Amino acid sequence: MLLGTILDKEIFQSAGFAYIHYVSFMICFAALALERKLLKVSPNRQETITMVIIDVVYGVAGIALLISGILRVLYFGQGVGFYTQNPVFWWKIGIFIFVGTLSLYPTITYILWSIPLTKGQLPEVGSNLVARLRLILNIELVGFAAIPIFATFMARGVGLA
Repeated sequence: MLLGTILDKEIFQSAGFAYIHYVSFMICFAALALERKLLKVSPNRQETITMVIIDVVYGVAGIALLISGILRVLYFGQGVGFYTQNPVFWWKIGIFIFVGTLSLYPTITYILWSIPLTKGQLPEVGSNLVARLRLILNIELVGFAAIPIFATFMARGVGLA
């Protein structure tokens, strides 16, 4: 019976997109935490390249998180009405948008680091920039850490009349 249920196409798709959603979330959080840990003044070439790569991984995981979330709302979740009628859902989405918008600054910074790297030089990474990036990454991490509690409340119908 269990195997028949698992093999049911609709359940398999729903579980598959939920899995992609959860793993994407974990990769995003891990990438942010790793960026925060590795960020330092005057990184060497390999450290700079590593930061750029981590941010690309974060971006790809963020896109997968967004797409899988949209697909879950539209096709593989509780139904559009369950989500869109719930203010907790909109708080969760708002936090995601806020974190995504904040991430533009580090991403643009890392892209700009690529310019001197292509010329065999290192970007200038001073203490003010590192402090600013750490603050942004800390806010992003707190935002990402808050999303699961909103998802947990939402899944239990908190916010629905």
